[in-house]
Amino acid sequence: MNITAIGEILYDIYPNHKRLGGAPLNFIYHINKLTDNGNIISRVGKDVLGNKVINDLKHSGLSFEFVQHDNLHPTGMAIVTVDKDGSPDFKLEPDCAYDFIEVTDENQNLIDTETDCLYFGTLAQRSEISRQTIQSFLNRGLKYFADINLRQNFYNEKILEATLKAANFIKVNYEEMHILNDFFVQSEYSTEKVAYELMDKFEINMIAVTRGKDGSSIFENGKRFDYSDVDIKVVDTTGAGDAFAAILCLGYLSGLEIPYINKLANDFASAICEFEGALPKTDRIYESFREQMGFF
Repeated sequence: MNITAIGEILYDIYPNHKRLGGAPLNFIYHINKLTDNGNIISRVGKDVLGNKVINDLKHSGLSFEFVQHDNLHPTGMAIVTVDKDGSPDFKLEPDCAYDFIEVTDENQNLIDTETDCLYFGTLAQRSEISRQTIQSFLNRGLKYFADINLRQNFYNEKILEATLKAANFIKVNYEEMHILNDFFVQSEYSTEKVAYELMDKFEINMIAVTRGKDGSSIFENGKRFDYSDVDIKVVDTTGAGDAFAAILCLGYLSGLEIPYINKLANDFASAICEFEGALPKTDRIYESFREQMGFF
């Protein structure tokens, strides 16, 4: 399967350092390392951080062919603070380059001829231009994987509804699931009830609900699959959900058994939590997961 991600590329700015990030970038970075195949559509500023993005992508081996350059708006940033438990809090800067992703002949061709599954989220839909671009690529007969990544106040019912309508399968965390309940189900909260209501209402095939150190639940074909045997040595949980999403997407598209996908996704997310930032500094972490998923 050829997988493309569209959305934000940004730098996570820590007190003493910065790390390349953004959920779509983190996701497709892992996809590319696991399969040697993946593309991202995004936009960066013509500034120091934008140049660093391109250099970092060159070094990683991930294509930057569909990363646009913006003369007017800066490369995205998220100011990160990490609490004593390793949980990050993000303060996102407004009016960044990724808010102005444009439709081009090149990315149209990528979607129409070289993409089997499109990953997209909610953050880059906060602005009208990127939202129109992302939504123009929906409903084209592809597989669609949506990450319900709710940050600050950068979402609304209209964005969420369009996202859920287009998605074949989604990843959402436990807190975000409560928000989806408030918008679309409006019942006394039960993860299972909300999941099945959303799947029925929006014709979603699979929903994965993550709960951090408490594991995850995957709902598919009328069945619930729980995994809670999580062993995490937490340094920084930034990017753990994106790591989970990468294994979830590859496993699901490859037809692996759901319980096995659930275990591998949690194992990979746990491994990502053992160092600072969302992306590992070496590729060693990917070797065993490539083998376990049958990609060797």
